[in-house]
Amino acid sequence: MSAATSGIGPRLRRSTWLLALGSALLLAAINLALQPSFLEPGVMASNLTTFLPLILVAIGQTWVVLASDIDLSIGSTVSLVNVVTVVVIDALGGDAAAIAAGMAAGVATGLGCGLVNGLCVARLRFQPIVTTFATGVVFAGLALMVLPEAGLPVPEVYWRGYAGGLFGVRSVVLVLAAALLLCLVIERTRFARALRASGGQMQAAYQSGVPVTWTRIRAYLLAGFFAALAALCLTGETASGDPLLGGAYALSSISAVVLGGTALAGGVGGFLGSVFGAVVLGLIGNVIFFARLPFEYQTLVQGLIVLAALAGGVLVARR
Repeated sequence: MSAATSGIGPRLRRSTWLLALGSALLLAAINLALQPSFLEPGVMASNLTTFLPLILVAIGQTWVVLASDIDLSIGSTVSLVNVVTVVVIDALGGDAAAIAAGMAAGVATGLGCGLVNGLCVARLRFQPIVTTFATGVVFAGLALMVLPEAGLPVPEVYWRGYAGGLFGVRSVVLVLAAALLLCLVIERTRFARALRASGGQMQAAYQSGVPVTWTRIRAYLLAGFFAALAALCLTGETASGDPLLGGAYALSSISAVVLGGTALAGGVGGFLGSVFGAVVLGLIGNVIFFARLPFEYQTLVQGLIVLAALAGGVLVARR
């Protein structure tokens, strides 16, 4: 085996997002062939608006998975944040101060959901998959209690502001840039190193003095925070509250994380791969739509493509 070949494995392990990037570029090329206007600024902004909530939820899920945990409640967190935000804004009159208070209440709700998950999993040492499934049911029930029926609108200034921009830059671009910048800052902290150490070898991390419990709690707090950001974006996109809004995001976010090269066993991967994984999922939907496949086959084809992509990632990781 040559030196160049022997170095491929370590490079792939350090850049697990490359496969997701390649898949995204391939799907973008197919999308461009099916939709010639794909690269027009308006179309790209529309696609980013559609993809952004899943990108944010996938980023939040990444921090949890890196610690070898999982968050099945993240979709219900999105729903709960959405209805809390809308109800608070409506209750306070719908002016600028009410909008700020509603958004703050939404973020606090997301952090609260993350804290509950983190304490149950890390402090009480419940099984993550069972715990977050149960808390997801609880959060979904709370969302229905807060807003039993969908349709409560937000003030026009909220959704117009989200659809608009600042200094000529679209709001969705600013939100994505801010999220990526925050992730880059987090990656340079001791927390990120402790997170990967906890996920890779939890027992060894304990013995080495790594604050594993607090690290896992912080990972769930980040998941709740990014779920709240996604919910605020969805609120601006839909201009209303819906207690069932986030139902599909739990499994979609896990798929995006795995497509992005983050190992479910923990310790390997990063947020960048999850961003590309979410884009891949979004582009798959676009390709299926513009290929004009019969509606009854769309879900089947989308599932097969995701399975093929996941299988390719597993094979590369094993090699």
